[in-house]
Amino acid sequence: MANFEIRFRKSVAKDFRSIPNTDVKRILKRIEGLRDNPRPVGCEKLSAQERYRIRQGVYRIIYEIQDQALVIVVVKIGHRRGVYRQL
Repeated sequence: MANFEIRFRKSVAKDFRSIPNTDVKRILKRIEGLRDNPRPVGCEKLSAQERYRIRQGVYRIIYEIQDQALVIVVVKIGHRRGVYRQL
């Protein structure tokens, strides 16, 4: 399987500011794993949009997959209690 390119929306940098550095490292490692497998075990498709979600501890990573272009766009990262509110 081909490697996907990972892109971040500009707003994701703001999302990282409120997350502790140890958790940021784990989240980035989890995102890096999406290069080889964009739909890993445990990922779920969000019903309202063409987006997917994976868990990393109490944080959620929301992303879009563009299969034709081999691109993954990370849309939002946040705590599980509030990440879905502003999608």
